[in-house]
Amino acid sequence: MKIVVTAQGSDLDSPVDPRFGRARYFVVVDTDSGKFSAHDNTQNLNAAQGAGIQAGRTITDLGVEAVLTGNVGPKAFATLQAANIKIYPGATGTVREAVNQFKAGQLTDASKANVQGHWM
Repeated sequence: MKIVVTAQGSDLDSPVDPRFGRARYFVVVDTDSGKFSAHDNTQNLNAAQGAGIQAGRTITDLGVEAVLTGNVGPKAFATLQAANIKIYPGATGTVREAVNQFKAGQLTDASKANVQGHWM
C-alpha cells in the first residue's frame, strides 16, 4: 500500500509534522517494500491561504491511498475524501514510527476534520 506521512524532514527518521497543509515534506512510503520518496511542500508551507486544498491536490497526484498526519482541517479533509484517500490523524514520533503505528492498526481513519481551518 502506498501512503504519505507529513514530515518535518525528508527521510524516515524525520519527525512527523503535525500540520497537513503546511507540512514541510510529504514522505511517500510503500508499506510492502519499505521504499520511500520525499516531496517538498514549500509552496504550501508559506501560502497565505488555501494550503490544505493545494496540499490535498498534491497528495492526490502522488497516487497514495492514505495520509498519516497529526491534524487535518476541514477543507483539506474534504479534498482528500473526494479523492477516496483515507486520513489517519494523530500520528506522532518519526515517519518510521508513524508507519509502524499504521501497520499495527494503532491509527484510526477519520470521519471528519480534527481541527478548524487555518490551524497553526
